[in-house]
Amino acid sequence: MPVLMVLLFLVILFLASAIRVLNEYERAVVFRLGRIIDVKGPGLIILIPIIDRMVRVDMRTITMDVPAQDIITRDNVSIKVNAVVYFRVMDANAAVTEVENYLYATSQLAQTTLRSVCGQVELDEILSEREKINTQLQEILDKSTDAWGIKVTMVEVKHIDLPEEMKRAMAKQAEAERERRAKVISAEGEFQAAQKLIEAAALMSTQPISVQLRYLQTLSHIAAENNSTTIFPVPIDLFRPFMVDRERKP
Repeated sequence: MPVLMVLLFLVILFLASAIRVLNEYERAVVFRLGRIIDVKGPGLIILIPIIDRMVRVDMRTITMDVPAQDIITRDNVSIKVNAVVYFRVMDANAAVTEVENYLYATSQLAQTTLRSVCGQVELDEILSEREKINTQLQEILDKSTDAWGIKVTMVEVKHIDLPEEMKRAMAKQAEAERERRAKVISAEGEFQAAQKLIEAAALMSTQPISVQLRYLQTLSHIAAENNSTTIFPVPIDLFRPFMVDRERKP
């Protein structure tokens, strides 16, 4: 009876150390006596205890934050930039054998690449052409990590931290630009109004009666808006047509 108990214990211990269950998004790189024999999973796999060793690899897309990096741009502006990298393991074998720690290696490569790319452009380009910077970072990282069996799908610059004096200078620049545009728009409006007045004056000069009608219209507006009595000189030309008609009557 004790022998059976020992055998049962050994069988349970063997199964516990030999059986592994992998999720759908996981793969196992199996080493036998130090040599890769296969990449297994998902599901149930069986290992030979002591002889086989398994390295579990997550095949899902990994989101990695790139810490803020101190960068001096091409126009000598000191800024801090951080980013986020989206990548996934495409070849579990290469991710285990070609690099010691693919997560750490990818993180370090992303940091150095971010400093290198942002240091080669001016601040205005980083602020206004962020999509171009993202694409350039993604292409460089994807090419560099291809040998590790990693596919970098996306890189996004998250935040750009500017010095306080640079923020104040940019605020003044933006305010000056808004004032310039307002003055230009105001000048263009006055120019267009002057053109319209010139056209109206030229049109009224061909029809003198239009000046008198405009004068009467102005009087009616003033009378409607003010309660006080206003005396205006009335041009005699307004009554001349009536005087001519009265003189013609017998």
